[in-house]
Amino acid sequence: MAGKMIEGPDGRYIVGTVKIGEKGQIVIPKDARDLLGLEAGDTLLVLVDKAQGIALVDNERFQRFARGVLAVQQDTEE
Repeated sequence: MAGKMIEGPDGRYIVGTVKIGEKGQIVIPKDARDLLGLEAGDTLLVLVDKAQGIALVDNERFQRFARGVLAVQQDTEE
């Protein structure tokens, strides 16, 4: 993408657009990879909502979030 990232509210950014290749692959823009500290070999979780589209989530961050949710649920059940 030519130009710079556009910073929005609450830590959200517009980083650019990507095209889907013949094999269904996309390239995550370098600015986005740098911002999130993503490197080759990292694992991302793909979330899909028919109404809102696709979200890519860093798998490690999602696992920490999920463990936190489960811990809170356990605390409320005890």
